[in-house]
Amino acid sequence: MLFSSLVFLFNFLPLLLLTYFISPRNTKNAILLLFSLLFYAWGGFSYTLILILSVLANWLISLKINEDKNKKWLLFGLVLNVLVLVIFKYLNFFIDNINVLIDPFSNQRINNVKIHLPLGISFFTFQQMSMLWDIYRSKEKTKIRLLDSALYVSFFPQLIAGPIVRYHDIIDQIKNRVVQIDLINSGIKRFIYGLFKKVVIANTCAQIADDIMANNIHSIGWDGAWLGILAYTFQIFFDFSGYSDMAIGLGRIFGFRILENFNFPYISRSIQEFWRRWHISLSNWFKDYVYIPLGGNRKSKNRTYFNLILVFLLTGFWHGATWSFVFWGLFHGFFLIIERIGFKKILDRIPSIFSWVYTFLIVVIGWVFFRIEGIEVAFEYVSTMFHFGNGFGHSLIYFNSYNVAILILALFMCSPLIEKYLEKKIKSLQSVISIEFVPHLVSSIFFLSIFFYTCLVLATSSYNPFIYFRF
Repeated sequence: MLFSSLVFLFNFLPLLLLTYFISPRNTKNAILLLFSLLFYAWGGFSYTLILILSVLANWLISLKINEDKNKKWLLFGLVLNVLVLVIFKYLNFFIDNINVLIDPFSNQRINNVKIHLPLGISFFTFQQMSMLWDIYRSKEKTKIRLLDSALYVSFFPQLIAGPIVRYHDIIDQIKNRVVQIDLINSGIKRFIYGLFKKVVIANTCAQIADDIMANNIHSIGWDGAWLGILAYTFQIFFDFSGYSDMAIGLGRIFGFRILENFNFPYISRSIQEFWRRWHISLSNWFKDYVYIPLGGNRKSKNRTYFNLILVFLLTGFWHGATWSFVFWGLFHGFFLIIERIGFKKILDRIPSIFSWVYTFLIVVIGWVFFRIEGIEVAFEYVSTMFHFGNGFGHSLIYFNSYNVAILILALFMCSPLIEKYLEKKIKSLQSVISIEFVPHLVSSIFFLSIFFYTCLVLATSSYNPFIYFRF
C-alpha cells in the first residue's frame, strides 16, 4: 500500500486516525502495531509472517543482551540479521556470480532460488540491528517489552522505506508521548507537502525519465540523454524525500518526532557535503555502526581510505544486489577519498558555483549507474551524454507547458528558496495582521489546496511508481 494511493488516503488512514484518537491511552501502541501489520500485510501475508518472526527473534536476543551485556549475543543477533538479508536479497546474486565463475570449467549450474524480496527488508533489518547495538551499548538494564520492540520495527510510516530510525532516538517516545495539537498540525502539513512532491513532481519526472530510457541509447541523442538523467535526478529526490516527508508527517500526527532524512542535497558543494544531506538516516547508520567501529578516521590515512571504500561498497550493495549498485557506491567512495586526500581544500577555495557544478555533475553521473541495469550500458549512456556531435532536438517533444512548469518548480524546490520565501511571507502577514489565527488560516487553505490538487492528479493518473520500495 502506497501513501500516495487513494485507498490509503481515504480508507486506511481515516479508519486508523478514528480508532487511534478515540482509544484509551494504554491501548494506542497496540492499535498502531495492529494497523502497521495490516498495512504491511497489504503487500502479502507471507511478508508479514517473516516480519513477525524477525521481530520475535530480535526481541528474544535483545533480552539476552540486556541481561548480561554479552558480546556473543550481540554478534549472534547481527549475524542472524545479515543472514536473513543475504537469503532474501542477495542469494540469487551470489548464485549467478558463482555460475559465471564455474561456467568455463563445468556445464553444471546452480539453480536460482525462487524467493520474493520482502518489502522494506533492508530498512527494518537495519533498525533491528540498531536496537541490538544500542541495547548492548547502554550501561543500564532497561525493561524491553515485546510491544515496544515490535512497534519500533513495524511502525508503518517508516517501515517500508525509512527513515531508518535508531532505537535510542525513539524508544522513549514509544513508551511515553502526549497528543500535541501543534505537532499534529505540522504533521498534516508535512504529509501534504511530501504527497505533493511524490505525486506531482516525482511522478511527472518519472514519466519523462522512463520514456527516454526505454529507448535505444543511440536514438536519444546527447540532449535526450541529459534530459532523461536530469529528470531521474529530480525523480529520485522528490520520490524518496517526499516519502520521508510523509513518514515524518505521519509520525508527528501520532506523537513521534522522526529525525530528518534530507537537507537539500543538490545544493552541496562537495561529495562529503552531499552525503551529510542525502539519506541522512542511512549515512548516519553506516557511520555509527560500521565506519566508527572500524576505526573511522582515527587510524592511519590508508586505513581511513579503506574504511570509506568499505562503507560505500556496503552502501551500494545495501541498495540492491547488482554490480551497478556496487559500482555506484564505489564511485561515490572514490570521490570521497579524492576530496579527503586534498581536493576538498581546493573546492573550499574556488568560487561556489564551480564546486557546486563539480558535485552536481558527479552525483548526476552516479545516478546513471543507479538507474540503468548493466554497467556497460550505463557507461554507454554516459558516453552519449558527452557526445555533443550527434545532433540536437531529441528532447524537444517532452517540453510541453506542463512538463516545463514542473521541471522549473522541481529546480526551485531542490533549494531552500521556496521554503524561505513562504516563511518570509507568513511572517510579514503576521506582522501586518494582529489577529493570530489569520496567518494559520491562510497557511491551512494553501496546504488544503495543494492536497485537493494532488488528489485530483492521483485520481486521473494511473502512473504512480515508487523507487525505494525495491530496497
